[in-house]
Amino acid sequence: MINAIADFFQNLFSPVVSILGQVLLFFHQTVGAPWWLSIAMLTIVVRGLLFPLTVKQVKSMRAVQDLKPDMDKVRAQYQNNPQKQREEMAKLYQDRGVNPLGGCLPILIQMPIFIGIFYVIRLFGGTPGRTEPKYPSFVDGGILWFKDLSQSDPTYILPILSAITMLAATEITLKNVDPQQRWLMRLLPVGFTAFLLSFPAGLFVYWITSNLVTLVQNYAIYHHGPGRRPAADGKAPGKPTAQSTSADVHSKPDADRNGQSQNGSNEDAMARAAKVAKRKRRKKKK
Repeated sequence: MINAIADFFQNLFSPVVSILGQVLLFFHQTVGAPWWLSIAMLTIVVRGLLFPLTVKQVKSMRAVQDLKPDMDKVRAQYQNNPQKQREEMAKLYQDRGVNPLGGCLPILIQMPIFIGIFYVIRLFGGTPGRTEPKYPSFVDGGILWFKDLSQSDPTYILPILSAITMLAATEITLKNVDPQQRWLMRLLPVGFTAFLLSFPAGLFVYWITSNLVTLVQNYAIYHHGPGRRPAADGKAPGKPTAQSTSADVHSKPDADRNGQSQNGSNEDAMARAAKVAKRKRRKKKK
């Protein structure tokens, strides 16, 4: 039953499998790269082609985040009228030109590619007890401890590396996510890796490379691209700046000296007035 389902999806994604298989063969046979490196190079090409969509995804997510104050107002205003709330939300998206589903597009495109890579590895390396490898060298096309790209990693090092690299790529984006959702996104790499635990090593080569490319792309987008937050002034209301503090420090002694001199002048005037009054009293007694 499982094999029948697998064969059905392989036929369904056959156009994607054919294209990815041809590119993988180009890197291995024409360029001369080993199989594991050919998979990594294929991944870089795929993620490079999807990079404009990734940038669009970040812009869409940022636009939705910027709309959050207005969305909260609509929810509060129509909290007892869900129908009106949905209408006002749709109107808000339309007026601001924001597509709330725009952030899902790269994920929807990557899923067929991920499935296609799985079936390419299954086709090139064969399946135990069912089909022979189409390219026998693919079975020994790995490196270091994972030689067979068509079998799962018995040491589980590749799944662990997959979770770590996925978490590192996700961590860059977490500062732009609501705190309540951060732990959910941190747990996602663990759950996803646990699901892939018994998948072929070649698929983990693809996924780890994809995570590393995502890490680089996220750093560029969120530090130098549209995902970067505008720099804040760093001046809190009522908080003195360094320049004003320095000016206050320099002007304070002058003010103190002026105050002291003024107080001294007042004391001298009072003393003179007291002496004059004393002389007048003596004259009257005489």
